[in-house]
This record gives sequence, C-alpha cells and structure tokens, in this order.
Amino acid sequence: MSQAAVYGLLFAAIVLEVIGTTALQLSQQFTRIGPTALVVACYAAAFYCLSLTLKSIPVGIAYAIWSALGIVLISSVGLVFFKQRLDLPAIVGLGLIISGVMVVNLFSKSVSH
Repeated sequence: MSQAAVYGLLFAAIVLEVIGTTALQLSQQFTRIGPTALVVACYAAAFYCLSLTLKSIPVGIAYAIWSALGIVLISSVGLVFFKQRLDLPAIVGLGLIISGVMVVNLFSKSVSH
C-alpha cells in the first residue's frame, strides 16, 4: 500500500472518530437511537481504518497522530457547533499538540516516508 493510501486511511480513521465523538455528544448519554447508532458505526469504522494503517506505521506514531489531530478537530467542532469556548491555555496546548505531530512526522526516523 502506498504511503498516500496509508495516510489517507489514517485521516479517514481520524475523521470517523471525530464524527463518532460528535454523535456521542448528540446521543445524550445514549438516550437517542440515531446518534447512538452513528457512534457505534463510526467508532467501528475508525478502528478498522486505523488497524489497516498499522501495517505501515508504528502503532505509537499512528496513535499519536490520530489522538493529536482528533483532539484538535473535536475541539474545533465543539467550538463551532456546540459553542464551547476555548481559553488561552487550551489554545496554546492545542498549538503544542499540532507542533508535536509536525515534529514527529518531519523529523522522526520512526515514521517511514
């Protein structure tokens, strides 16, 4: 599988996880069937896509990218759709997370390019 395909699957896993987490908020503690079903489907698909990336990317690196980008994306969803405000320390922390992912991807020999 090409590196573009592997990273495409990783990105798909991240997006599916963010959709699932958004649905988790909308499920109102699993009391609404539609969002609850979406949570289950998206998380299952996200983990499947993530599992496929592990043939080419070390688990620690893949999970670091997944979790970091997932945190940033779900924070953005919370800000835009749920009006959940972020204070300055939260914004700085998110910036550090993004910086960390960039350092890993640009400079680590653990990531095969």
